[in-house]
Amino acid sequence: MGRLFGTDGVRGVANADLTAELALGLSVAAAHVLGEAGTFAGHRPVAVVGRDPRASGEFLEAAVVAGLASAGVDVLRVGVLPTPAVAHLTGALGADLGVMLSASHNAMPDNGIKFFARGGQKLADELEDRIESVYEEHRTGAPWERPTGAGVGRVKTYDEGLDQYVAHLIGVLPNRLDGLKVVLDEAHGAAARVSPEAFTRAGAEIITIGAEPDGLNINDGCGSTHLDLLKAAVVEHGADLGIAHDGDADRCLAVDHTGAEVDGDQILAVLALAMRERGALRRDTVVATVMSNLGFKLAMEREGLALVQTAVGDRYVLESMKEHGFALGGEQSGHVIVLDHATTGDGTLTGLLLAARVAQTGRSLKDLAAVMERLPQVLINVPDVDKSRVRTSPELTAAVGEAERELGATGRVLLRPSGTEPLVRVMVEAADIDQARSVAGRLADVVKSALG
Repeated sequence: MGRLFGTDGVRGVANADLTAELALGLSVAAAHVLGEAGTFAGHRPVAVVGRDPRASGEFLEAAVVAGLASAGVDVLRVGVLPTPAVAHLTGALGADLGVMLSASHNAMPDNGIKFFARGGQKLADELEDRIESVYEEHRTGAPWERPTGAGVGRVKTYDEGLDQYVAHLIGVLPNRLDGLKVVLDEAHGAAARVSPEAFTRAGAEIITIGAEPDGLNINDGCGSTHLDLLKAAVVEHGADLGIAHDGDADRCLAVDHTGAEVDGDQILAVLALAMRERGALRRDTVVATVMSNLGFKLAMEREGLALVQTAVGDRYVLESMKEHGFALGGEQSGHVIVLDHATTGDGTLTGLLLAARVAQTGRSLKDLAAVMERLPQVLINVPDVDKSRVRTSPELTAAVGEAERELGATGRVLLRPSGTEPLVRVMVEAADIDQARSVAGRLADVVKSALG
């Protein structure tokens, strides 16, 4: 698998790349590394462990729980809950670490492990590197120091997590959703119970799709990566808007009443103006990644808001927000972080806040999202290439330079290796869609020939 930790934890095909042995070993290593770092000093350590509904999550959860308990960590099993719920509960329950088993928007055969530090914060890169190093050292034969007797961890099921998390979400809302009709697409994922419960308690009339997870159907033709069903349902039911999550519900994309998509950039723009209006947008600044549409940047400039851009990955958005004290950030893909209320992207919270803005203003989501105009953007994923050479290939560098000269000031080019999948992403923006497609196609061909 190369380096185990990507931009969002460890991912791979469950029981092939991501085995029970790996899950157990990484959990033991995490416990030892955090213990050495002083996280457990003076008390008995506690971990919160949750998962999405994937079938493989059942045996991987068992492996993680076994690993932690064998290292002397008490475990609270919260069951199937969204990633941001596990992060929230890690902080709310005063746990020393959290573990989420999910591959987010990936197909069902994949799974992943994501660790949270105390407070529900994502682990720093250096801690992930240390966990990986310690895991590898012991995988090759170095014995662990193992507690015995009363020193082993105890395991308990914590059933109050869902209600506790939903209460937190409702408490964050600036106003209720009474009078709104909302379609929710849960991607047959981790928010299948949480999101409908939260929207209902907030006063919305809801219609749910993709809310019957069976362990095998997660993200299958539904959710934030497949919006067609949601678009059709919103129009069919005459709903005010639709909200789509991914498998672990750390993302939110939306659909307006006409069935048109509202992406993460537009959601950020709407929430930024709402937060500024109520004095919650610190330093009038939004944090986004280099993948954000150029139209988003232009809209923020027009509205008098500052934009800080980071590398792709919500972890880097979060790092910038924490470092500089910003309140709102996110990605075009729908990861939105409202730092006063969440430590990671929270799809349910984002959807609730977006719906709250519609209810509060009495304006349609279509009208609110029109604050920015999306410039034509083409994204091509090029699989089965050596993504490690994206920045060192002379042929690719020359092709990018030529493309940038052709586009001039009206467009841009971005090539980046995926942090979670074996492919290179080619993104081109231009004032004209045909030009964007032409340039992106040529660059994708060069990626194949130069890195294949």
